[in-house]
Amino acid sequence: MQDTVYARKITSADELKQRISDEWNKIDQQLIDRAVKQWRKHLAACVSAQGGHLEHMLYSRTPN
Repeated sequence: MQDTVYARKITSADELKQRISDEWNKIDQQLIDRAVKQWRKHLAACVSAQGGHLEHMLYSRTPN
């Protein structure tokens, strides 16, 4: 998204806002849903690990 927004010179803050809005609206809802699901998994692992190491909890081979 960043590459697309800044692909051409930006001449004003309003133009920047419009480009960001345009690109945001192009994002597929399924991609957003997967990102939220992954974020929830990371948050739950952080809570379970009580702030400690959690990588082993995130990348285990057990199905979700």
